[in-house]
Amino acid sequence: MNDYLRESFSYFGLFKKMAKVKKIIEPEYFYFGRYGESSGDFRDGSKGGESCAAFCDDRNKDMYFLYYEPNTVTSDKIIVWVHGGGWNAGNPKFFDYVGQCITGAGYRFVSIGYRLSPKHKYPCQINDVCAGFNATINFLRKKNIDTSKIIVVGPSAGAHLTSILCYSKDIQQSNHVDISPIIGYIGFGGPYSFRDDNSKTLKMLLNQLFKKGDDKKTGEPVSMMTNNHIPMLLIQSKHDGLISFKCAEDFAKKAADVGNSCEIYSVIDKKNTHSWYTAGLFLETREENKALDKFFTWIEQL
Repeated sequence: MNDYLRESFSYFGLFKKMAKVKKIIEPEYFYFGRYGESSGDFRDGSKGGESCAAFCDDRNKDMYFLYYEPNTVTSDKIIVWVHGGGWNAGNPKFFDYVGQCITGAGYRFVSIGYRLSPKHKYPCQINDVCAGFNATINFLRKKNIDTSKIIVVGPSAGAHLTSILCYSKDIQQSNHVDISPIIGYIGFGGPYSFRDDNSKTLKMLLNQLFKKGDDKKTGEPVSMMTNNHIPMLLIQSKHDGLISFKCAEDFAKKAADVGNSCEIYSVIDKKNTHSWYTAGLFLETREENKALDKFFTWIEQL
């Protein structure tokens, strides 16, 4: 059975395990949607997505983040996560189980949302992620939480967006992002290069993400990477089914060319298709899943 079919047949098992996850930590909702084009204010204290309609229009209703505070904080490192979903699906609430897993390990966790394609075209998504990151830093500092040890993490489309956040100086400058608190970056199954031999599915999703006629190089992480201090871990599978392993290799080569620190971890777990190792691994334990253990071990060693 080829990897694309294995990926397609994996969803039932994923959703079945998701349904069994216990909600131990109740996250706080914070909206950073803009009131007009110039305002960067965000509201706090709202509980649940239904309150979004009271003050968010269609342009910004997806622009919120969830903050998870562990019952027992065992690390001063903070995980900032941006979800995947092909740029056209997903939201922080859907990936609540990731927050439950990471806070269960003693880390503070933030999950950032963004506007989705095909209605909203790139660069809306990266601008939203940058705005969410800035709002996250402001929020944490207002809570008197040390923000000097941030690890940025993204799976799939989230890996695409977070890699640009971390390594594109142009995007950082245009969105006023200070990356000095970021001490590490982890990407799972990222489409870091828009290769001609990418899958038809990825090409279709990219056509939805960009306006017709746009130069996609303006949103390709490997073309945008610049040198900085942030070490990276790229977790990628050779049996992904959607994203070529060569995407990670292209990104690692560019990192070496510009002088950035990069490690590629090749997934060796049996559950190695795209959805399982980009997000489903957080439904398992470190003992069950070697990629999850690599994720935590790498963070612990920073």
